[in-house]
This record gives sequence, structure tokens and C-alpha cells, in this order.
Amino acid sequence: MDPDSVDRLRTLGETDPHFDADGRVPHGSSDDRELLDFSANTNPRVPPGSARVFSSAFAAARSYPADDYLPFRTTAAEFVGCDPVQVIPTAGGLEAIRLAIQTTVRADESVLVPAPSFGEYAREVRLQGAEPEFVDQNGILDSDPASHAMAIVCNPNNPTGQSYDAEDLRTFADRCREHGTTLLADEAFLGFTDQPSLAGREGVVVARSLTKLFGLPGVRMGYAVASGDALDRLTTARRAWSMSEPAAALGEHCYRQEEFVAETRDRVETERERMRDRLSARFDVFPSDAPFLLFEVSDVSVDELLSTARERGIALRDARSFRGLDSHVRVAVRTEQQNDRLLAALDV
Repeated sequence: MDPDSVDRLRTLGETDPHFDADGRVPHGSSDDRELLDFSANTNPRVPPGSARVFSSAFAAARSYPADDYLPFRTTAAEFVGCDPVQVIPTAGGLEAIRLAIQTTVRADESVLVPAPSFGEYAREVRLQGAEPEFVDQNGILDSDPASHAMAIVCNPNNPTGQSYDAEDLRTFADRCREHGTTLLADEAFLGFTDQPSLAGREGVVVARSLTKLFGLPGVRMGYAVASGDALDRLTTARRAWSMSEPAAALGEHCYRQEEFVAETRDRVETERERMRDRLSARFDVFPSDAPFLLFEVSDVSVDELLSTARERGIALRDARSFRGLDSHVRVAVRTEQQNDRLLAALDV
């Protein structure tokens, strides 16, 4: 990125409701610890032994980490089904997204971006001096990637929760590769499903985050997966010591917790369907394969619903900051008891 791109984004933030005044994108997560937070879609539970592993890594944190991160890369590769050499550790999934865009997209090029979806995609594209071309997230796999430097998909999509058909996604990836268009697949929530990853597929850069599935967003654990020229560029541009020693140790530990992952997937699927049934009595709820539900509000204003929930000790995600959503709210899927509190607060 260059200073002019940064300045343009700051100016855009003054007029575009999808950006804050400083050019940043509004995110979920409440800073009020007195509220039960349904605005952030991270696992409310963490793998057993996580605190012990993190504490044990304190001594190692007093030295620079081994920059090959081999144990972490090996366990990550086993989880997604790729070669360890294809794994590029990063400080969270968003760092992987930025690295992929910075090493692929040039100024004045264009990028296919799904809408509604994670606002950081457009922000990172604009920081490169490039232009996002927004496409309905339901139809992006039917788009023509030929004239674009990159196409981005979020699978499952945030905030709708939609997963793409695996074969359709692979077909689109191959079409992108034929046209020399890099496909960036954000799989931050794919671990909540049993769907296959695109990790290691030629022409694709996958961005992964451990923080959603394992409930540890503050640790900043993530990575990119790529092959060929894309891998070479990522390897060259990656910062030295791009992940802390405690994060690498904890990530390695988390990816070995097969029972925890299976339990999480079962719980999220069961609770998500139960919540969707209840919420549908009052709201128009989107189908979802992710640990959250998006719904449209029609009987009151979004502001009134957010305020009422807050008075009842619940923080919701105002989804109006997502492009194309004007009367929507997103809620996380948490534990059964916490979800009951949410449903009661929303009178459903």
C-alpha cells in the first residue's frame, strides 16, 4: 500500500457508512464486559488444556521464535489437508488476507468482492490503490473472473452463513486459474463444518483463522495456504517472526483437539437450528452453516431492537454496516443456556 491509498480511504470513510471516519471497518464484539456478547461469533468454549499450554509458553516468549514454525505448520497442514511447506503462519486470519492481497493486487486493478460480506476485503483492496467490484455473494461463483486480478469468496459467508457447494467452488477456482486470476478463499468459519478446504489447490490462496473455532481471538492465530508463484510471493513478503511463540504453541495444541472440534460442530449445528426455529417466529432468518444467524427486522427498528436487547444485558451485531443490509441483525450461536437468554431477550 502507499500513503495516497491510505489518504483516499480516510476520505472515503467520511461519506461511506461502511467505513468509520478513519477508514476502518466496523466489527462485532462489545467492549462492555457486563453484557452477554452475541455480536462476536467466536466459540464460547476453548479446548481443554489451553491455559496450561499458553502459560507454559511464557519462557519461550522471552526469545525469538524459530522462524520456520514447523510444529505449527505440520499440525495446520494435517487439519486442512495440504503440505506443511504451503502453510504461511500469520498473526490472525486478517493478516493472512492482507498479505494475500498485498502480494497479488496492483494499483488500478480490480477485485471481485462478495456483498454482503466481511468489510475488510474492500478495505484491503482499496489500501492497495485497487478497486473492489461488488457481486452478490449468492452469485459470485457465476461471475467472470477474466478481467480481475483477484476474486474473493468467504466460505461460509459472513454475515449470511451460506456455504458454497464444494464442487461449484472448485469449478470456480479452476476457472479463475485459467484466466490468471488468484482466488482468495477466506475459510475462517469452515472449521465449524465438515466441508473440504481449498488449501493447496493451484491458483488459490486460503486464509484460515483458529480464533473463531477455538474461541481465542486475542491470541491472533492464523495462516495462509498457497502453492506455486503465490506461495513464493507470500514466503518472500511474510514478516519474520510473524506469529508469537505462545500463539504457535497454542495453535498446535488446538489442532490436536479432535474431540473438542467434533463436540463444537455438533453443538453449533443443534443450537443453530433450535435458535433459527425460535427466531423465525418473529424475524426473517437466513439459513446458515456458520456459528451465527442473520435475520431481518421488520416489526421494530434495528436501533430499537439493539437498545432493548442491551437493556436486557445482551449485545447484538448491527448488520447494517454490511453492504446491502439495511434492516438486519446478526447473532452468534453460543451455549444452550446463553442462547436461552438471547431468545428470551428477543421475546421469541
